[in-house]
Amino acid sequence: MKMQSEPKDAYDLILNAIDVGVYRPGDRLVESELAERFGVSRTPVREALQRLETQSMLTRDGRSLIVSSLDHNQMAELYEVRAELEGLAAALAAKHASPEEIKVLYGMVEEDRQYLDNPRELSIANRRFHRQIHLASRNRYLVQQLEMVHRSMALLAETSLAADGRGEMALAEHLALVQAIEKGDATAADQLLKDHLSFAFQTRLKADAGSIKSSNGG
Repeated sequence: MKMQSEPKDAYDLILNAIDVGVYRPGDRLVESELAERFGVSRTPVREALQRLETQSMLTRDGRSLIVSSLDHNQMAELYEVRAELEGLAAALAAKHASPEEIKVLYGMVEEDRQYLDNPRELSIANRRFHRQIHLASRNRYLVQQLEMVHRSMALLAETSLAADGRGEMALAEHLALVQAIEKGDATAADQLLKDHLSFAFQTRLKADAGSIKSSNGG
């Protein structure tokens, strides 16, 4: 039974390591090192790497595999799709979320304030919050599509929440979103979620522009 579960375990372990930033875009993944780090045999690691390559999470560089990165156009396309899908999830959550789910969402907003000085932890908490909204949509097919989108978000080098003041603003946007869901206002929830991601995208674009400017020495 253990050998049957190992491939899935290796895949999940590597994917999670990319998701939380242990491995970042451009990092080289070595089969033997991964097997040692995660305590699994090399065969399931090899299978997991092949699967991640087919999903475009990894890119081949000669004989090696590196964590993929997204160019400007790919990032724009990703945010566009994410906004549409997440807006739909928020609208459906406004129709279907239970009182218990709404309480959980409010609790997340409050608990996440403790991470305002830690962008990496806040980013992880942010994904949990969005995932909870996805689940509240009661649409398994939408949840599956959003899992694919969020997997690709891990290929962005930095979280937009690292920008000054963005964390506090994001939590205020989360609170307004939960309030709309509690009221059952699907139209408002949809728009608030799209606005939330638009602000995040703008923040990321500004950060990238600053990096380009700095690298050019101007």
